[in-house]
Amino acid sequence: MACVLFLIGASLLTVPWYVVLGLALVWVGVLVVALRWWTPHPRRLPWLPVGMAVLWFATVAGGAALFEWGA
Repeated sequence: MACVLFLIGASLLTVPWYVVLGLALVWVGVLVVALRWWTPHPRRLPWLPVGMAVLWFATVAGGAALFEWGA
């Protein structure tokens, strides 16, 4: 989860601030889920940062593709 947070923070150099804010809020929600799943579902925990990384990539790459397509 920490690695994905660094990806989200570094995105501020390339995407608008409100996109970074939205991703950060989603990250906080996923962190809360990870903390709640710590004991009852430990096998699910590695998939949470993977899903966040996929969401980050889809948001940044998808936004760039939409911006390029609309221009």
